[in-house]
Amino acid sequence: MAHKAHVIVVGNEKGGSGKSTVAMHLAVGLLRLGYQVGTVDLDSHQATFTNYLKNRWDYVARTHESLPSPEHIHIDHARGVDVMKNRDEERWRVESVIKELNVMNDFIVVDTPGSDRFMSMVGHSYADTLITPMNDSFIDLDLLAKMDATTHKMVKPSVYTQMVWDLRRQRKEQNGTMMQWYVMRNRLAVLDSRNKQDIHNIMQDLQYELGFRIAPGFTDRVIYRELFLNGLTLLDLREGEGHALNMSNINARQEVRSLVRRILPQKDVSTLSLLKTY
Repeated sequence: MAHKAHVIVVGNEKGGSGKSTVAMHLAVGLLRLGYQVGTVDLDSHQATFTNYLKNRWDYVARTHESLPSPEHIHIDHARGVDVMKNRDEERWRVESVIKELNVMNDFIVVDTPGSDRFMSMVGHSYADTLITPMNDSFIDLDLLAKMDATTHKMVKPSVYTQMVWDLRRQRKEQNGTMMQWYVMRNRLAVLDSRNKQDIHNIMQDLQYELGFRIAPGFTDRVIYRELFLNGLTLLDLREGEGHALNMSNINARQEVRSLVRRILPQKDVSTLSLLKTY
């Protein structure tokens, strides 16, 4: 049987949800478990994932610190005048990159754009595992479903959810496998609030109605934003290597470990014990 990398797509159709931060931490988490990892940035405009990795490469060159990095490819827009030909070209580019990275890697982590629906849809179509980060608010909840303001019950699924349903059905029909869909509440408030509890309760109901699983989210911590400039993740920080770890950093690192643990395919559970080593 030909080698098949497990494709993890981080996506939704809304910017500012922390997709690139999640993708970067997942990629480094898998690398530190000993896997070969390829990464793909489909956001031609912002290219945050690519810039994150460029910062990492610059940091390594500057400090000579040994840090694992994935095999990374950034896919740009096709820029012809014919829209349909551009779409065919972009679809071909994504397919070619996935095939290329599939040869030598165990996992491929794909970061999708929030502003380009076509490229986002193409990226989503390759997901063995889809992770949808959403900020912990009713505004972002609208990404999943239209909610009744009084009862907090679902009125109808969103356009995004319907797209995921369509892609899952196509995957099932084509090769008999099911795309695993996780939604993670990202940038969680440190303190409990009425809003936080309401979102929690709604998500508990929606996971059964919409068919996703809830993945551990990241708390809203300054450290996630500070690490970007040096291309670092929380899994790169070590006491005694020039990094001072406070309790907030340690808790944040555990959040990342919990996410990796949750989404790791069942066939790879034997590596879970290694999570405590980094």
